Amino acid sequence: MINRDELDKILNKFNSLEKELTTAVNDKEKYVSISKEYAEIKPLAEQINMYLSLLKDHEDLNAVLDGNDNDLIEIAKSEIGNLKLNLQSSEESLKQLLIPKDPLDQKDVILEIRAGTGGDEAALFANELLRMYQRYAEDQNWKVDYLSVSDSEKGGMKEVIAKISGQSVYSKLKFESGVHRVQRVPETESQGRVHTSAASVVVLPEAEDVDIKIDEKDIRVDVFRSSGAGGQHVNTTDSAVRITHLPSGIVVQQQDEKSQHKNKAKAMLVLKTRLYDHERKKQEDDIADKRKSQIGSGDRSERIRTYNFPQGRVTDHRINLTLYKLEQILNASGLEEVISNLIIADQSN
Repeated sequence: MINRDELDKILNKFNSLEKELTTAVNDKEKYVSISKEYAEIKPLAEQINMYLSLLKDHEDLNAVLDGNDNDLIEIAKSEIGNLKLNLQSSEESLKQLLIPKDPLDQKDVILEIRAGTGGDEAALFANELLRMYQRYAEDQNWKVDYLSVSDSEKGGMKEVIAKISGQSVYSKLKFESGVHRVQRVPETESQGRVHTSAASVVVLPEAEDVDIKIDEKDIRVDVFRSSGAGGQHVNTTDSAVRITHLPSGIVVQQQDEKSQHKNKAKAMLVLKTRLYDHERKKQEDDIADKRKSQIGSGDRSERIRTYNFPQGRVTDHRINLTLYKLEQILNASGLEEVISNLIIADQSN
C-alpha cells in the first residue's frame, strides 16, 4: 500500500501551487517559476486523485459485502473484480510516477554535434542529426538558440553548439550522447558500395549560476580577429573570444557574434556547462555503480546508434532496439518511440 500521508503532502503542495498561480499573474518571473513547478507536479496529482477515488470505491464495495442487503451484495460482487484490476493498474502507474527523478531532468541543455570519421559524408550526417533534433524540439515546444556553427562544404556541418530550453529537455535528450553511426551509399559512390560514417552528439545539462561559480583568476581571456565570413568587420575588429579555464584546461572559443561582449557571454555559458559536466562526471566516478544499467554510461566514445539507409533501419545498441522507421526517426516523428524505450529501460533498473 502506498503511504497515504505522502500522497496528501503532494496534493497539498499541488493545491497550494494552484492558489499561488492566481496571485502571481502580475509578477512574470514568479509566475513562470510557479507554472513550471505546477506543470511538473500536475500529472502526479491527477494520478493520485484517480487512485484515491478508486480506493474509496473499493472500500465502499467492501462495506456493502460486509452488509446484509443481498441484492446490493450481488451487485458489489459483480463490480469488485474489475475495480480491483483498475485499482492495481492505477497503483502501479502511481508507483512509477513516485520514483525519484534525476534532479537534472528539468534542466535546459547544451547540445553539441560534431562530424566524425567519414569526411563529407560525416558532415552531411551531422547536419541531418541537427535537423532531427530541431524538428523534435519544435514538436516539444522547445526553443533552440545557436551558440556556434561551423559549416563544411557540400551542405554539411563540422560542428554546432546550441542551447535547447523548455520543459523537461534533459530528461528527453540525455540518452542521445554518444557516437551515432550512419551506413549508406554516398552520391559520389559509383560502385554502389555502402560507406560508414559517424558523428558525435553531446547533451549536457545547462549550468546555472547556482550550480557552479568561476573565479576570475582561474580563467584567461584572449581576444582575436574572427576568421571566415564577415567581410570588413572581421578584418578590423578583435571580436572573437577564447576563454581558457586554467585549473581544468578546458578551452572554449566563440566568434559568431560581431560583439566581443556577446561572444564572451556565450563562451562563459558553454564553459560553465562543460565545467558543471566535468564536476558531475567526477562525482559519478566516485560512485562507480551509481547509474550502471543497460542504457550504458553515456560515454562520448560509445557507439550508441546505427542508421542504416539501405535497410531503412535504426538500431539503438544499448537496449537492442531495432526499428525499420529510419525516415520517420530522422524527421523526428519517430524519435519519440526511441527515446521512450530508453527512458523505460532506464527506469526498470
